[in-house]
Amino acid sequence: MTFSVQQVRADFPVLSREVNGQPLAYLDSAASAQKPEQVIRAEAEFYRHGYAAVHRGIHTLSAEATQRMEEVRQKAANFLNARSAEELVFVRGTTEGINLVANSWGSDNVRAGDNIVITAMEHHANIVPWQMLCARTGAELRVIPLNVDGTLQMDIAPTLFDERTRLLAVTQVSNVLGTENPVAALIALAHQYGAKALIDGAQAVMHHPVDVQALDCDFYAFSGHKLYGPTGIGVLYVKEAILQAMPPWEGGGSMIATVSLTEGTTWAKAPWRFEAGTPNTGGIIGLGAAFDYLNALGLETVGEYEQTLMHYALAALADVPDLHLYGPANRLGVIAFNLGTHHAYDVGSFLDNYGIAVRTGHHCAMPLMAFYQVPAMCRASLAMYNTFEEVDRLVTGLRRIHHLLG
Repeated sequence: MTFSVQQVRADFPVLSREVNGQPLAYLDSAASAQKPEQVIRAEAEFYRHGYAAVHRGIHTLSAEATQRMEEVRQKAANFLNARSAEELVFVRGTTEGINLVANSWGSDNVRAGDNIVITAMEHHANIVPWQMLCARTGAELRVIPLNVDGTLQMDIAPTLFDERTRLLAVTQVSNVLGTENPVAALIALAHQYGAKALIDGAQAVMHHPVDVQALDCDFYAFSGHKLYGPTGIGVLYVKEAILQAMPPWEGGGSMIATVSLTEGTTWAKAPWRFEAGTPNTGGIIGLGAAFDYLNALGLETVGEYEQTLMHYALAALADVPDLHLYGPANRLGVIAFNLGTHHAYDVGSFLDNYGIAVRTGHHCAMPLMAFYQVPAMCRASLAMYNTFEEVDRLVTGLRRIHHLLG
């Protein structure tokens, strides 16, 4: 399958605009990706011609909306190669998915004296829920440390697991460094000790295919808005036996079987037990369109193009004076850097003046900033719609900033 970046770019309306008199070079997709016309149209058409509350009506619009929602659940299962669509819960995003696991499975299975293993590169969304769970239960949080190049100290990892380890929670790809962790090996290590494994896939699913059965993970979460889909929708995968045993986290409509003021409440079958209230049906429809869009392009083909672009970018950036890159030589999606002693905010502001959008700050990874002893970093993220010319503009912009600021 051939890949044409110009054909892809034509599908994204925002990429045709200018910023500060310059063509937009959007290098912030790791924060949130832009949306193709196919996704925008699918969500808008649902609201124009097919909107209704799902799972609650016998009329035609409700039945159609319910069917379309459940079809997207099956698309999500296919996308991850899950065994069944009933292993997939719709959530607002990766953060809610992780919190669901912490508050449902975690509250049922983690006790004082137990421990949870994470890594030093995690996004706050894969740190804070486990800190909160440990504070509630008296469990211990253990951390796999980093090497200077942004890879995990895998020789240390086995020493952190024991018979009281209940969970490994690890990102598949670092949102700051682009490090792709050896998650299959880590999952196997966790399972040796009877622990479950949760994978934060927010920065992985857009770059290459993910097979949850091959990984053998117990939980996998990702966000639609980083996958060229709408904001406010995501997916949590849970192995069926685990999901069916988990208690609900939120109560309300749609997640119940029966409610009685005198005899209490019984729950619906999973995954619907975990989808209390009216869902973001429009977002789900848009997410389904994003799956269709990426499947038509071929994620392997997309990944090959992105890796070619990444190799080009790393080589070009290596010649920028006083530029410090963070992370391993082989990475996915993102390039974190600082320019000399200049604050990342200043560098990012100058780049914005040139029409180049990058991320600046701690990237919701303050422990990682502390490891590198910096308050912030710039981050350029490369997506399937970015071009070699945009990389050249980034390099030229950084050279210009270095000349201006010294």
